[in-house]
Amino acid sequence: MSESSVAPGARLLAVSDLHIGYRENREITQTLQPETDGDWLIVAGDVAEKVEDVEWTLRLLAGRFAKVIWVPGNHELWTHPSDPVTLRGVARYERLVEVCRGLGVLTPEDEFAVWTGEGGPLTIAPMFLLYDYSFLAPGTTTKEASLKRAYDTGVVCSDERFLEPDPYPSREAWCQARIEYTRGRLEALAPDVRTVLINHWPVERHPNDILRYPQFAQWCGTTLSADWHRRYRADVVVYGHLHIPRRTWLDGVRFEEVSVGYPREWRMWGHRTWLRQVLPLPEGVQAPESGTDTSFHRLWPKPEDSQV
Repeated sequence: MSESSVAPGARLLAVSDLHIGYRENREITQTLQPETDGDWLIVAGDVAEKVEDVEWTLRLLAGRFAKVIWVPGNHELWTHPSDPVTLRGVARYERLVEVCRGLGVLTPEDEFAVWTGEGGPLTIAPMFLLYDYSFLAPGTTTKEASLKRAYDTGVVCSDERFLEPDPYPSREAWCQARIEYTRGRLEALAPDVRTVLINHWPVERHPNDILRYPQFAQWCGTTLSADWHRRYRADVVVYGHLHIPRRTWLDGVRFEEVSVGYPREWRMWGHRTWLRQVLPLPEGVQAPESGTDTSFHRLWPKPEDSQV
């Protein structure tokens, strides 16, 4: 771990699912600014489908924020026909890591940074865990049956077309490898170290409970990380992917979904602050006495718009 000097008054901010392939979202991205020179920024995946767009975005943000931490989403991992970079699977991910390192942006492959500002010290742990179809569609008991339910109802993630797992034989195998690698890194932390866990996909299933199409959850995480918020002493878990920006609590741990989403989605919400404050704990925010609190944001896309 590397402790970084955090300026007095600095904040740890987060955003995800910028999807800058949309003109309106690129314009939003151009407005993202720190409030102090010392602010850090988490970018929790789904910046864009093209490598050049990911690089443009991270270069812009790295020039503005004191430190930027990025994790990949499914869209960065797509081998999309519109992208001249035709790398697939692990090779594509490694290219993106190379781009980040050239910009000074931290990735899941780099030494963990330590937030020493207000609310710390906390180890910032960016993760790339993927998914393994274990969030089965309701009423199903196997991946095959769960996928059939999705295809029968026409609710199928575009990953099935664009996200290749090479050289792994399946996305599940790639997910398993990422789980093992990341678990090893987290297990190496001292037992008293508190963390901020970052992953594009929810690390625990409860954020998926409000999906209008529950069969979509199979592309939204893995049961293998279900207890990580407790096991690795998280103060907060940051994620995106669902395009349902909200704050929830589970086992006393704060979960922050920080996505922007597609224009057709965020237009329904009206004006809001695009960057979420992760640390210090925003004024007036406190954990509920028990259970899960889903009161932060009660609006989410219409069913026909919920394709992430």
